[in-house]
Amino acid sequence: MKTATGGYEPCFNAQVAVDTKEQIIVAADVTPCASDARELLPMQAQAQQNTGSKPQQVLADAGYRSEDNLAALEQRRIDAYVSLGRREETCAKAMTAGPATARMARKLGTKRGRERFKRRKAIVEPAIGWVKQVLGFRSFSLRGLRRVTAEWNLVCLAVNLRRMNDRMAWT
Repeated sequence: MKTATGGYEPCFNAQVAVDTKEQIIVAADVTPCASDARELLPMQAQAQQNTGSKPQQVLADAGYRSEDNLAALEQRRIDAYVSLGRREETCAKAMTAGPATARMARKLGTKRGRERFKRRKAIVEPAIGWVKQVLGFRSFSLRGLRRVTAEWNLVCLAVNLRRMNDRMAWT
């Protein structure tokens, strides 16, 4: 994978989908590709398969934006809020990027759209925080996509078990 230094290193891009209400990781995967854009639809499908129900809403950052993703989510009738980037930079570009992107720009431009999208940080980031701070997981120990994926699945399972245990302690 190309890194910020301009070189190439053996790296992996870990993905998670998190349930809004329970804050449980409902889908996880790893890819050797730096871009998140190709991962949105597979993660949505995996979350649907794992939970047995179609998500009512998808909130995603700008790394997942693409005309194809937005059109597919519309076709699947999923209420999506996918950032198009920084507001100032994207308004004009969105209108020429494609019809689904233009519709997303209008949607995110509404008060309701902004309020819904803001919730993303409070849903996904705590799960990532648990991985890094509570479990202290900062890098993979194994090598190879198959092994790294298995390791990531174990990390996500540990986060879920820990969170479920903490919730049970309060009941």
